[in-house]
Amino acid sequence: PVVNPVLIRPFSSLFAKENLGRMSEEQLSRYDRLINEPSNDWDIYYWATEAKPAPPEFEHDVMAMLREFAKNRNREQRLRQPDLEYLFEPPH
Repeated sequence: PVVNPVLIRPFSSLFAKENLGRMSEEQLSRYDRLINEPSNDWDIYYWATEAKPAPPEFEHDVMAMLREFAKNRNREQRLRQPDLEYLFEPPH
């Protein structure tokens, strides 16, 4: 699929806002590795949207969460990054 690169950052930021507060320490570690080890954000996007298979080291529960998020079942508009205030809010 052809996707505007401006859409990739809001996608990952919105996923983080929705999910980081409820992840375990192990999941946070896997998420950190996922977003920092691949050299290309497009790879993460393609794996999350299942356009390309993810390498075995990234096939885990966090990738499953990211794939579910990518399906956008509620058809939310995800065109801009969230405000950063969520980073300073206590977890729910």
